[in-house]
Amino acid sequence: MHWDGFTAIERDVRAMVADPRWATLPDPARAQAIAARVLMAPDGSCWLFGTHARWYRLDRVDGRWHLSAPPALPHVRSAARPAPAAAIPPLLVPAGPDFAIESGSTQGFVGPDVPQDVTERIRELMVARRRLGRDDFPLPAGPFHDVFAADVAGTVAAVWATIMWCAYAPAFDGNEVLLSMFGEFLARPLPGDEWVRWLPPVPLDALVSLYAERMLARPGEAGARLAGQMAGLVVETASALRADARFRPRADALLAMAGPAAAHPWLDGPAAQAGAVRQAWLARRPPHLAVATLSETSPGEHFRHRLYDLVDALGHATASGADPRAVAASLLAADVTAVTRGVTAGVVPLLYPWMDDEMRRSFYVALTDRAHPLRGCWPSSGTLPATLVPSGRDTAAALLGAAYATGLAWCALTGTAPPPRGFPVASALVAHLMHQRDDTVPGLTVTREFHDRSESGWLFHS
Repeated sequence: MHWDGFTAIERDVRAMVADPRWATLPDPARAQAIAARVLMAPDGSCWLFGTHARWYRLDRVDGRWHLSAPPALPHVRSAARPAPAAAIPPLLVPAGPDFAIESGSTQGFVGPDVPQDVTERIRELMVARRRLGRDDFPLPAGPFHDVFAADVAGTVAAVWATIMWCAYAPAFDGNEVLLSMFGEFLARPLPGDEWVRWLPPVPLDALVSLYAERMLARPGEAGARLAGQMAGLVVETASALRADARFRPRADALLAMAGPAAAHPWLDGPAAQAGAVRQAWLARRPPHLAVATLSETSPGEHFRHRLYDLVDALGHATASGADPRAVAASLLAADVTAVTRGVTAGVVPLLYPWMDDEMRRSFYVALTDRAHPLRGCWPSSGTLPATLVPSGRDTAAALLGAAYATGLAWCALTGTAPPPRGFPVASALVAHLMHQRDDTVPGLTVTREFHDRSESGWLFHS
């Protein structure tokens, strides 16, 4: 049994932060306690386990601590030793509540379906709320007109927007019931193919607009009542979704933001008049849920967290001697090269500041050196190398989800449009999951209360 310095330090810091006395310590004492637990790896790199219960690596070029997934190779972890005292930025010192948040799941919705009890609760909401008059809840101008038919009620868009905002990685099996129930409302087929729907995330701005627009549509109490009903629908949808770990962290954040608006419909009246409802909602998000809204507040930090998840999802690669950190950097390079068609100059400089020096180096050589061994990690003929494909369905779904979420994150950071048929790395995992799906035959499932205006299955054809 080899000593694992990273596991030992993580266990020690978690126990220390969980102690009730931690919150009573002055800031300098907490920083000193974390500094005393910094590790040095055999290559001289320094690591600390800090805020958000994640690892940070000291960049040997710019001198900053970068959020970065730790080494996974056993010989590196066992050789790590305590490092000399280092200055720890206050933002990296755990406050306590940030360690309590559940990390959720990085799985995409390909392979494991959304649990039936979740889809049934959403279906019940759709059936109940679609009866509300379109006069009170019309579909407002904006992004949802690109998704839904013009005569669809705004309540349908609110349920859809909540699902897409809460999803860690909105890549869905083409036969996913949670999508099928929207079939009759869509203006056009969803992006993707008959197997996977690669959906774009819905920004908080778009979701909030459905609520704020109703508040401004009618004067006084009438507008507040309509807005309160819309916020209540968001809360009910998020409450149903949080039963699935792939939705839970962001659903919890949304409940904290929208819940007060549903309970007190007049709450955001001044913010609506000032066009600042989004800011009002984000201000209500508790600090320990900050990571769940990073895509809204800091695209760069959001990218860091998604790349961290991708490294974690590649942990199985150590069985073949591969370094998950280097592999993740190579797979990122593969997606960037494919999406930009090799014209990477406008993208790469925007990603470098958010990676530590080792990840930057791996990313660079994978991008520029065709003969480098890291190029062997890239998908070929639509499949990943056998050593990178997880053996189990759940781990394959987690890698697909992390790869897709990382792709969406770097696209958001660099202003790049996500490819409508998915990123090469995530797409390369589909073939390994198609025969392990909960449902095997694409088809459209609706309730008798839904009016099917088109041939069954139209949703699944691009």
